[in-house]
Amino acid sequence: MENTENSHPDSENVTFESRLDLGALSESIQKIKKELETVIVGQHKMIDQLLVAILSNGHVLIEGVPGVAKTITAKILSKTLSIGFSRIQFTPDLMPSDILGTSVYDLKKSEFEFKKGPVFSNLILIDEINRAPAKTQAALFEVMEERQITMDGTTYTLETPFIVLATQNPIEQEGTYRLPEAQLDRFLFKINIDYPVLDEEIIILQREHSLQNHGKLDTIASIISASEINSYQALVKQVLVDANLIEYIAKIVVNTRENAFLYLGASPRASIAILNAAKGFAAIRGRDFVTPEDIKEAAIPVLQHRVIVTPEREMEGLTSVEIIKQILENIEIPR
Repeated sequence: MENTENSHPDSENVTFESRLDLGALSESIQKIKKELETVIVGQHKMIDQLLVAILSNGHVLIEGVPGVAKTITAKILSKTLSIGFSRIQFTPDLMPSDILGTSVYDLKKSEFEFKKGPVFSNLILIDEINRAPAKTQAALFEVMEERQITMDGTTYTLETPFIVLATQNPIEQEGTYRLPEAQLDRFLFKINIDYPVLDEEIIILQREHSLQNHGKLDTIASIISASEINSYQALVKQVLVDANLIEYIAKIVVNTRENAFLYLGASPRASIAILNAAKGFAAIRGRDFVTPEDIKEAAIPVLQHRVIVTPEREMEGLTSVEIIKQILENIEIPR
């Protein structure tokens, strides 16, 4: 009996030491969701994806027609986080210096001084990213990938966390520029927002009517700080991923390169993105290990903007999402 009692606490210790403490993270996620859902009706998948992107330290491209709450969602999310927020409206005449900053000559000091642009913040909302020309979009390459800016030979490291949320309208083509593949590849997720269904539309109208003279963001509470986000991001990186699941991710991405329906497949950056996003989905579900379902949930938002459908299949109406779903169905799920 004595041996049993001695061994029982030891086995308990082993169990607890092997698991991550996700209690504080799960509690914070639920609080943020509650705040978002006071304004955003439905769109539960989008909210989960935004939260996973923050936990995975990834950027998000939000696509939807005007009026489906793309911008308001980003603004509400920023209010739940006690971090710096900056909004940049992209226009055809926007210059790289308008985003990154510029050197200004100081007459008193007789030297040039770098004035930081709006990108020097924590959460950056870029409205209508496809309205700026290629030169301005290219200015985001370094800052999005390396979280730093090089100006006049000097490198400026951005504070953490640093997340870009960009919106674009898929319908309007006049005065827009197609995002280059190199930039699309830097977004962890592309999130498509659809119209609300009838019941959701009714709730939206009821809430708008009940607001009267109050603003949508007036009652949104701040939930977590920059240091907490950084600690949660470090915690998510430690989520366990079995070796056969890593192979599963690799098979999915390699299949996009060998797929006859795709002109361009996904890069190794996409494999890493699926891995990190799957950890994020596991964490917001309160698990310290990744399942095949987490990987499948991450695959479409990670891959849909990174692959290009062949012109023949595109003319037939086949989309990248449908092809990715076919790939996921054809690859055997690890057991």
